[in-house]
Amino acid sequence: MAQNLAVSALKLVFLGSDPIALPLLEWLAGEGRAWAEVAAVFTQPDRPAGRGQLVAPNAIKQWAQSHHLRVFQPEKLTHEVRLQLVDLQADVALVMAYGHLLGNDCIATPRLGILNLHTSRLPRYRGASPIQTAVACGESCTAVSLMRIVRQLDAGPVADLELVPIAARDTAAVVEAKLALACVPLLARTLPRLAAGTLNFTEQDHAAATFCRKLTKEDGHLDFALPAPTLAARINGLYPWPACSVEINGQPVKLGCAEASGHDAGDPDDPARTPGVVCGTDAVALRIGTGQGLLRVHRLQRSGGRMLPAAEFLRGFPVAPGTRLASRPMTTLLGLAPFRR
Repeated sequence: MAQNLAVSALKLVFLGSDPIALPLLEWLAGEGRAWAEVAAVFTQPDRPAGRGQLVAPNAIKQWAQSHHLRVFQPEKLTHEVRLQLVDLQADVALVMAYGHLLGNDCIATPRLGILNLHTSRLPRYRGASPIQTAVACGESCTAVSLMRIVRQLDAGPVADLELVPIAARDTAAVVEAKLALACVPLLARTLPRLAAGTLNFTEQDHAAATFCRKLTKEDGHLDFALPAPTLAARINGLYPWPACSVEINGQPVKLGCAEASGHDAGDPDDPARTPGVVCGTDAVALRIGTGQGLLRVHRLQRSGGRMLPAAEFLRGFPVAPGTRLASRPMTTLLGLAPFRR
């Protein structure tokens, strides 16, 4: 009979700057302590945030302070930072949405290397906006992948991944929350194997890689000559930032959630056959014609206001049937090679 041998908990350093990592950190502080104990946290320096642009600690730093952990906030990853990693004597480092690129000297410092949680089904959607771009491209499924960090962009070998479905009306914000929770079962499977020395990594199929980039406000343009499913995916993928927007009655309006539906193609005067023309409302959505099918927008926001359900928005900001919304060319979000910075 095989003998069960106790495996000591790994000493772990966490590097991250985004609230997406909070569920996994809470798990590490609780049940996950059997497999890994967080020794310190590296995160971005305090920066101005919000409308008042007040300098405040990010959510990761606040979590670390609430758990009485050492916090490091280097502006750049210098040789001094590597010496700090050496001094911590960590078995492994775990990265998620940190915001710094790691050099070879840092990567080689922990005994078991540095692992990264990347929010895509690698090798697809390597790069800066995997969640938003996957939703905006109409994917029905994504994942969070645990990989070894290498110098090439998100190209390291993968140990395991946790699949996450994308529903028809899921925005990037909804999918991000799902991915945040998906990190917990993924780490619950992999950290025990890492501690026992039985976690295997498989090289990615680099020929199948696709790449996404940092998003800009210009990515929020919409071309209503395109099919409704394409437009709905773009709207959902870019919410909450940079958000798709249109001009209605001379005012900019952000679109927060949408879906595609068919319409009666037999009527040549059907407004839904005219791209960019508002053809009315129903109980829950503003309906807009496209190049193929009908676009139903469920949430809208005027400048200076809140994002509201369509029915509530339209009570204070009526949009008459026949209103024409201008189209603007839509940028490319996905490529077969890394985008130039």
